[in-house]
Amino acid sequence: MVFTLKSPILGFEQIEKVRLEKVDDHTAYLHDEGDSGITFTLLNPYSVREYSFDLPVNMQTLLEITPESQIMIYNILALGSPGSESVVNFLAPLVFNQDSATAAQVVLRAKDYPEFPVAQRLGDLAIEA
Repeated sequence: MVFTLKSPILGFEQIEKVRLEKVDDHTAYLHDEGDSGITFTLLNPYSVREYSFDLPVNMQTLLEITPESQIMIYNILALGSPGSESVVNFLAPLVFNQDSATAAQVVLRAKDYPEFPVAQRLGDLAIEA
């Protein structure tokens, strides 16, 4: 599914539209629909840990989120070798509203979510089979 980014991915402000491609229950790819050729590997945080945060009202408005909206949350995964050395950023989730085909990266304040590291090793997480 193609989404319009309503708030940019940090460091990739030129990306405006992205295509989300689910791989399995754990991972997905996020492709720039422009001509950059950029692809991100994403992790479903709920498949590896307890994960919840308060989505700011301005983001809810920006993404046209209602109580009935179909929402997906992913985190960017920086691949390492071996795979257990890959790291995930839990402080900057990507929020996708399937109903409005909009998405945004939300940057959480570290002091509000001390349990969410900015770079947690995948090898330190228990991935459910």
